[in-house]
Amino acid sequence: MELLEIKGRKIMVDANGYLADQNDWNEDVATLLAEQEGVGALSPEQMDIIRFMREYYLKYRVFPMLNNICRLSHQTKECVPRQFVNPEKAWKIAGLPKQEGVHFVSMDGEHFFMESYC
Repeated sequence: MELLEIKGRKIMVDANGYLADQNDWNEDVATLLAEQEGVGALSPEQMDIIRFMREYYLKYRVFPMLNNICRLSHQTKECVPRQFVNPEKAWKIAGLPKQEGVHFVSMDGEHFFMESYC
């Protein structure tokens, strides 16, 4: 576990950069996590994606399909890979837990899909 500090508040992330407690998330934490993931300052479009992913997960308890994220957050097709490169970065920045048995795969570094593993 690693301890991060933002605005006098301490939060824990695991060795992979996921929040130890989802309840620690807020937009300031998202900004810090984005920096940790090498994304830099979040644009309004990126924050919209992050908020949508978080709200969707908290409501349905599943990761939203990548194509639906863009459509339902009213952004252009393939907005997640365009904004974050790897969708897993967006997932971490949204403060959501690691999905056990799933990882993101890309053959060209631009187009990602979820794949199950044992």
